[in-house]
Amino acid sequence: MKNDLYPLNRRLPVYTRPLARLIEQLQRLPGVGPKSAQRLALYLIKRPDAEIEALAEALIQAKQQVGLCQQCFHLSAEPICEICRNPNRDKSTICVVSESRDLIALEKTREYRGLYHVLGGVISPMDGIGPEQLTVEALVRRVSQEKVKEVILAINPSVEGETTTLYVGQLVRPFTKVTRIAFGLPMGGDLEYADEVTLARALEGRRELE
Repeated sequence: MKNDLYPLNRRLPVYTRPLARLIEQLQRLPGVGPKSAQRLALYLIKRPDAEIEALAEALIQAKQQVGLCQQCFHLSAEPICEICRNPNRDKSTICVVSESRDLIALEKTREYRGLYHVLGGVISPMDGIGPEQLTVEALVRRVSQEKVKEVILAINPSVEGETTTLYVGQLVRPFTKVTRIAFGLPMGGDLEYADEVTLARALEGRRELE
């Protein structure tokens, strides 16, 4: 008869198979190491069945129902997201970010009232990501076809981010004014982890891309 206990890895104790599988899956989440996965797994199995079922249902529904806005490519359960549908937003300004989490960080500042465009990443030849894997073409189409007075580039100041900023700026400059936010962040810093005051000042201090 097979033993249903087996080590998750050599550094951790022996777990029953269902628990080990849960820990392994939790470890796949970003920022969750072996100890954090173990702690989460032990917490979850002690929760009432109704809580676990609600969590599982929420995960499944989010995966099935959340897609991308057809206009700005932000996460949305509707064809056009709430920001793009909002008549009070300034449609003459588009802020370009690499990921939806950056859009969310900027929205928390309550300083920006224009529209967004989510690229879906940054240009990174080392990872096999070129402009064709991003929504650059859709951005250029938006800017060339709509009455856009300014495109604000708000991309993380990493090496890949700088490459993406320069590339996108060159493509949209023939159609409109192009600026980039003034980072109060160290090189390699992420918008996601910046506080609201720093991001607000970065938006206010944006300068035209040269």
